[in-house]
Amino acid sequence: MVLVLTEAEVESCLDLSTLVDVVGDALGKQAAGEVERPDRPHFPVGTGLAGDDPTGTAIAMPAYVHGDDLYATKLVGVHEGNADRGLPTVHAQIVLTDARTGVPTAFVGGTTVTNARTGCIGGFAVRELAPGARTLGVVGAGAQARWQTRAIDTVTALDDVRIYSPSESRLSCAADLADEGIPARAVDDAAAAVDGADVVVTATTATEPVFPADALAPGALVVAVGAFTPEMQELAPAVLDAAGTVFADVPTEVADTGDIRESTLGADDLVPLGELARDEQARASDGDAQGQAEHWRTTVDARDTPVVVDSVGSAVLDAATAITVYQRATDREIGTAFSL
Repeated sequence: MVLVLTEAEVESCLDLSTLVDVVGDALGKQAAGEVERPDRPHFPVGTGLAGDDPTGTAIAMPAYVHGDDLYATKLVGVHEGNADRGLPTVHAQIVLTDARTGVPTAFVGGTTVTNARTGCIGGFAVRELAPGARTLGVVGAGAQARWQTRAIDTVTALDDVRIYSPSESRLSCAADLADEGIPARAVDDAAAAVDGADVVVTATTATEPVFPADALAPGALVVAVGAFTPEMQELAPAVLDAAGTVFADVPTEVADTGDIRESTLGADDLVPLGELARDEQARASDGDAQGQAEHWRTTVDARDTPVVVDSVGSAVLDAATAITVYQRATDREIGTAFSL
C-alpha cells in the first residue's frame, strides 16, 4: 500500500519550529558527505505549445540520507506565467521509497514540503548567524516570502517586517502575515524594505539585482533563495563582494547562478551552510570543544560586513522534511492508502 498525502494533509503535519532543526541536521549531514544527492537536471518545458519559448522549467531532485529507511525523489515544475493563471509558480510531488526493498511507500504533495524546507533555510540561517534579529526586510511577495518570514519568526522575536514587491501582491502578503500575528507591513520600494534591516530575504524570480547594495546595513544577514539558474540573479555584485562570508547550501550549484557568476566569487569562496550544523553537532558531542564556526555566530550589531546565505535548494532537505511529515502522518493516521 502507498500512503497519499495531500498538500493540506502535509501542512497539518508541519511544525516549523521543529522543522528548522530537521533542516539544520540534514544540512550538517550533507556537509559531512553522509548523503547521496545526484546532480539535479533542470530543463525547459513547453517549447512549441504556444511559440518558440518554453512555458516553464522542470527539475528532478533525488536524495538519500545515510541510515534512513526511505529515500526521496522530487519532481518540480516552475512556471512563472502561472501568476497570470491564478496558480502557484511552483508545483512539486515527492515519492518516498523503501531504501531496503525499493517498494514505493508514500506519494506526498511536494509544494508545501518545498516551501517549508526552503523557509527553514532562512530560519536556520537567522538562528545561527543573526541571533537577536528584530527587523526583517523581504523582497518578493509570493509563497516563499511568507514561508521565510514564518520560519524566521519561530527563531527570533520580530518587531518589524517590511514586504516589497513591484506588484500589489505586497499588500496581500503583508496582510496575510499580519493576520498570523507577525508584524508585517508593505513598503513602496526595495530600499525601504532593506534599509537598516537586521535580515534581508530575497525570494523572487528576478534576472537582475532586486535591491540597491548601498541600502544594506553593514552587518546585515542576507538570505537569497530565488536564483537557481545562470540567468537568474537577485543580488548586486557589490553585496557579495562586500560580504565577510558567503554561505551556500550547495556551493557548486550556487556558483553557477547569476548571483555568483556576476560577482568576483567562485565555488571555492563559498562556505557550505551545513558547516554551521556540523560545528553544532561537534560541540554537542564534546562539551569542551570550541566550535570552529563560532566566529560566524555574532550579533548583527557586532559585524562590520554583511553575511550572505545563497540557496538553490537541496533534495536532501526535501527527503528529510518529507520523511518527517510521513512519520507524523502515520502516527496520526492521516492520509489515504492505495494499492498500485
